[in-house]
Amino acid sequence: MMGEEDATYTVDEALIKLGFGKFQAFILFYAGMGWIGEAMEMMLLSFVGPAVQSQWDLSAQKESMITSVVFVGMLIGAYSWGIVSDTYGRRQGFLFTAIVTSMAGFLSALAPNYVSLLFLRFMVGIGLGGGPVLWSWFLEFVPAPNRGTWMVIFSTFWTLGTIFEASLAWAIMPKLGWRWLLALSSLPSFILLIFYRATPESPRYLCMKGCAGAAANILNKIATQNHTSLPPGHLISDSQMELEEITDSSMETAHLVSDQDQNENVGTKSGGLKGVIMLLTPNLLRSTLLLWMVFLGNAFSYYGIVLLTSELNNGNKDCKVKEVRSEHVNDDGLYKNVFISSFAEIPGLLISALIVDKLGRKLSMSSMLFTSFFFMGPLVFYQSEVLTAISLFGARVCISASFTIVYIYAPEIYPTSVRATGIGVASSVGRIGGILCPLVAVALVHGCHQTIAVLLFELVIFLSGLAVCFFPFETTGCKLSDTVTDFK
Repeated sequence: MMGEEDATYTVDEALIKLGFGKFQAFILFYAGMGWIGEAMEMMLLSFVGPAVQSQWDLSAQKESMITSVVFVGMLIGAYSWGIVSDTYGRRQGFLFTAIVTSMAGFLSALAPNYVSLLFLRFMVGIGLGGGPVLWSWFLEFVPAPNRGTWMVIFSTFWTLGTIFEASLAWAIMPKLGWRWLLALSSLPSFILLIFYRATPESPRYLCMKGCAGAAANILNKIATQNHTSLPPGHLISDSQMELEEITDSSMETAHLVSDQDQNENVGTKSGGLKGVIMLLTPNLLRSTLLLWMVFLGNAFSYYGIVLLTSELNNGNKDCKVKEVRSEHVNDDGLYKNVFISSFAEIPGLLISALIVDKLGRKLSMSSMLFTSFFFMGPLVFYQSEVLTAISLFGARVCISASFTIVYIYAPEIYPTSVRATGIGVASSVGRIGGILCPLVAVALVHGCHQTIAVLLFELVIFLSGLAVCFFPFETTGCKLSDTVTDFK
């Protein structure tokens, strides 16, 4: 009896013992609904921009701004919500993002003019910036051995969102117009608000904050719903774990970054600017800078390929802006091509699921990026509609796989104390790529500069693949750490 009373276990050990059951299934579907909402809000940009351009007689530059302001908002939101999440809890982070996204998204449908539409889409972007918070929240409930597989499964919700939005646009836009598409696309965020009260806080976050009792209560609920039991003993908090590690030199902690000593305890003081500064400490600096580069490259390439699907829809052979404007809205080929290309996400997910744990995060990411580089090559010159569609489809398969894997890799390289901040800041840097890609995919293509546009995409994709090769460590199969002091 005394042995069991003295026994301790960590959150990782508890999650492995509890397995993935009904409790995590609810977490998966709730977080997945948020991911569906973000995918829908991003995909509608392919349809709303051309439609608004035609209705309000906008220039190509003003059309691209409708997309760019969303990414500007996401840049601010990803940074802000990551800090809120690490300081006040994961639940607080995604509550505010759902409120902002749902309200601004719905009000966008009522925008009376171009300026108000830009402002409301900017606010939608701020809300969408909280997407990585849901990603971190779900990750912290998943047992380590199958984490890569479950994170790929989580990514399928993004794919469902893109396919559903393309289907919705095909059904709604020709008859009811872009305002109805905006209004209906805000519904997933409202669903998050309806079920918010049923969501638990992350036990890993609570344990990191020293609230082992509250974390244990949630783990007990998981055990009850999953019809399993917790390991014998009691849960140890982050501070207790560190004290044991000083004397025990635990071999269970994932030594991911370097062997440098980091003596400062940052378990409960990692919010705000301190959390951002921690990302640039010697232990994390190299990983952080490379991650920023990969996020920027993936975002620039992924959203650029999505936009190119509509911009190259008609081959752009004539380079007549007026002709493109009229065909954007009335040609069913736009909806068909975007709908078909959305299914490229499915093989991308299947590929990432097959290779992420077998080949490892780094090799999986780099191989997908370099293969996407290969598919984009033919588009340097004007091609037939069929070859253009095939090239964009293949490039999107690979870039979506790469994007999925980097979202798995990113949370694994950061400790719990700065995980949401780290992903949020990296996502913010990625949004810079999202801001720039409409200027390339829309403005340059409209200006008869397809070759220059595609060469820029090729350069970014290649450099991103190169950056992956320089990541200092592999995280496949490693347990998540809770503080920077674990990175010794």
